[in-house]
Amino acid sequence: MAEDVKPTRKNLMAIEDRIELSERGHDTLEQKRDGLIMEFMDILDQAQDVREDLNANYDVAQRKLNMARAMEGDVAVRGAAAALKEHPEITTQSKNIMGVVVPQIESSKVRKSLDERGYGLLGSSARIDEAADAYEELLETIILAAEVETAMKKMLKEIETTKRRVNALEFKLLPDLYENQEYIEQKLEEQEREEIFRMKKIKAKKEEAEKAEREAEQEAAAEAAEEDVAVVSE
Repeated sequence: MAEDVKPTRKNLMAIEDRIELSERGHDTLEQKRDGLIMEFMDILDQAQDVREDLNANYDVAQRKLNMARAMEGDVAVRGAAAALKEHPEITTQSKNIMGVVVPQIESSKVRKSLDERGYGLLGSSARIDEAADAYEELLETIILAAEVETAMKKMLKEIETTKRRVNALEFKLLPDLYENQEYIEQKLEEQEREEIFRMKKIKAKKEEAEKAEREAEQEAAAEAAEEDVAVVSE
């Protein structure tokens, strides 16, 4: 509360410094919030595209797998899947977007040639190959979706944090500082007016005393003059 602040020049200067610092911080956080929102909208568009690709690739992969199972049988499909020796490898790095560290996922050995799948040219068929191609593409889309979704969640969390800080400055800290500044300025003005009034009263009393002293001196001089006249007359 403003009443808890001592109305001194020193406190007024300290509050003015805090207001200046808080206003700069508020402007900086607003710019960061707006920049984060713009970056988030770009990532959101990318996430929507990835989700559409993910759904489409999943449908294709399921359709290819069902066709392979229907034409070649479950045993052949399971055998082709079990023949895989080199599994995909995932590595993660990070990148900075407006001060937010988001993951950057890189994959290798997802796409494989026919001889890298382990089941051999004679142990497979075109339908199994098509199903494998479809699931490799689906896996790449899943990895990309994981990267984009994680980045989107981190960006959204940072946006909410920044918005709370902006609101705290805009609706709590700065109004309190402005209120304290106004309170101290009013109190200092009151003190200044009281001091001026006091000085005027002192000046008026001093002038009255000086006037009274002059009048007394004049009366004394007049009495002395009258006494001199009386002496001469005698």
